[in-house]
Amino acid sequence: MARERVPDLDSLALLLEIAESGSLGRAAAARGMSQPAVSARVQAVERLVGFPVLLRSARGSQLTARGALLAGWARAVLSAADALEVGVASLRGEREARLRIAASLTVAEHLLPRWLARFAADHPDAHVSLTAGNSADVADAVLGDNADLGFVEGPTVPPGLKSRVIATDELVVVVAPSHPWARRRRPLTAKELAGTRLVQRERNSGTRAFLETALAGHEMAEPVLELSTSGAVSAAVAAGAGPAVLSDLAVTRDVAAGRLRRVPVDGVELRRALRAVWATPRLTTAARDLLVLADQPSV
Repeated sequence: MARERVPDLDSLALLLEIAESGSLGRAAAARGMSQPAVSARVQAVERLVGFPVLLRSARGSQLTARGALLAGWARAVLSAADALEVGVASLRGEREARLRIAASLTVAEHLLPRWLARFAADHPDAHVSLTAGNSADVADAVLGDNADLGFVEGPTVPPGLKSRVIATDELVVVVAPSHPWARRRRPLTAKELAGTRLVQRERNSGTRAFLETALAGHEMAEPVLELSTSGAVSAAVAAGAGPAVLSDLAVTRDVAAGRLRRVPVDGVELRRALRAVWATPRLTTAARDLLVLADQPSV
């Protein structure tokens, strides 16, 4: 079969980033590239495959129907490539027994446990260390060679880091059942949300950075409280301190138990990408094994 019209892996990864971030600009920021460079790479893909993959308009850019289909196939190709590299490394006897992970609190608390349980079953002799912190701390750890692999939730990835989207998450507005918003019949507007004093995470957290980016067109009120964990924010909201915007992963149990209520919002995009990040040209085999697991939606 001729493969001269098949994009390379880096181009496929870029196309998948555009599909999952929903924006040419966000994809460029996530991969540490300029927007013109991303646009040029996309045009090269279009020339190669022989059809348009990106629909450009005054309101922005989005994937065409065929581009979205190509992006879906790209995920399978990239996962297969990762699995191939892991297999080849195992045949060479290069399976490292040490894995240093740094993860944002949301990922560490709600996603990593099941990934690590599966990893431990496949690597019974591996030594795994985990450091949890905000997304800025994670980036610093990876850039400083204090972690082989990191997981972040911020809107952008710092220069010097390679990244891959491994999951999506949605931020939700939550209040105590006694709060007036719990009885609202219409969604909040972006302006109302921005103008309300919220219980917030600390400034370097990925959750707060994403919210500030999402509400960039509005002046945000000063927080009523700044707390270092999602659990502390949830507890403060339940106690009546005020509304908060948190990961849906972090509030599911409190909402189910009736301690918190979700409040719908219109006019602001609160879906975000959760990313794996690394700094070295080549991941260690153990780190790539974990990345393969994290990249599987069912794991």
